[in-house]
Amino acid sequence: MEKQIGELYEQLGELKGKLSDLLEENHRLSMENHHLRNRLELEEAAQDKVGEEMESLKVPSEGYDNLARLYEEGFHICNLEFGSPRRNEDCMFCLDFLSKTK
Repeated sequence: MEKQIGELYEQLGELKGKLSDLLEENHRLSMENHHLRNRLELEEAAQDKVGEEMESLKVPSEGYDNLARLYEEGFHICNLEFGSPRRNEDCMFCLDFLSKTK
C-alpha cells in the first residue's frame, strides 16, 4: 500500500507539472491571440481607409475597362449609337465619354 501511495504521489507531481505547463501555454496563447486580434482590427481599419480613399479618387472600375475594350473592338459606347459598329473612324462622343470616366 505504501508503494501504491508513493506511485500516486509521483503521478500527482507529474500532473502538477503538466498542469503548470498547460497553464503557462494557455496564458501565452491568450496573449498572442489578443495581440493578433488587435493587429487584425488595425489592418481592417487601414483597409477601410484605403477603400474610402480609392472611392474618393474615383478609380476606374471593371465596367470602364469593358467599355474601353468594346470601343477598341470597333463598337460605339456613346449613348447616341451604343453597340453599333464604328466605321474605321473615331467617334468624338465615345471619346468624350471615355475621357469623362477616367
